[in-house]
Amino acid sequence: MPKHAPAKTFSLAGRPVRRMGYGAMQLAGPGVFGPPADRAAALAVLRAAVEAGVDHIDTSDYYGPRVTNLLIREALHPYPRELTIVTKVGARRDHAGAWLPAFSPQELRQQVHDNLHNLRVDVLDVVNARIMGDIHQPSEGSIEPQVTALAELQREGLVRHIGLSNATSAQVAEARSIADIVCVQNLYNVVHRDDDALVDELASKGIAFVPFFPLGGFTPIQSSVLAKVAQSIGATPRQVALAWLLYRSPNILLIPGTSSVAHLRENIAAAQIELTDQALAELDAIGAKSQEP
Repeated sequence: MPKHAPAKTFSLAGRPVRRMGYGAMQLAGPGVFGPPADRAAALAVLRAAVEAGVDHIDTSDYYGPRVTNLLIREALHPYPRELTIVTKVGARRDHAGAWLPAFSPQELRQQVHDNLHNLRVDVLDVVNARIMGDIHQPSEGSIEPQVTALAELQREGLVRHIGLSNATSAQVAEARSIADIVCVQNLYNVVHRDDDALVDELASKGIAFVPFFPLGGFTPIQSSVLAKVAQSIGATPRQVALAWLLYRSPNILLIPGTSSVAHLRENIAAAQIELTDQALAELDAIGAKSQEP
């Protein structure tokens, strides 16, 4: 076995949270737009997550829009004291479901108030400023006005902590010159490893890294190595991909999404998987190969 098994918790919003959380995006309809196909099942997934010990839920008012926040409120309000809810601002949806930037200070302020209303809370635990360049890839540029706007909302007592989503290292540094940043949420998984250096940089600063699409998102990860390792330990490839992330760095917090209670339980069980040094080396090589020209 590796010398150090993954830590079970990491600090987020000033308190330790379990490293296996839950992302609510998939509770909305197809394309993260409109209501769920099965409302009762969506509510059941949220309740099952909290009952299983999940204490970190990721959401946004533009999922649906408003769908996931209203489901979270219906399923879980009044919220358990230990539950940390992280939301995002910086985008909006049009009537056809397109993702559009909404990143002006005025738009961010309105989105914070919308999240407060739809989640039915007086203060948001963590608000991530979603930087809309390429929808899945960071692009450079100053984010000072946006972070300053969130810092003002923080001073007003409407936001406890600030995070970033789809951000570069330079943008993290700029944001930290304005306010404390508690987490960064970027695309990252065993195949997509562009943020390797950023993960380590944030770990050295005690900042959580929260990978979105940890299983590949709309294009699920396909890897013969992943399948081989999974078969050798009696797990699923999805579970191994999640377990690798937990081993990758202690500051990684996971928010895999699902609309199925069975898949939820499978994801949570991944936190108990033990990976040998050999298995980790084989899995590490997936990302190295994917970066080859």
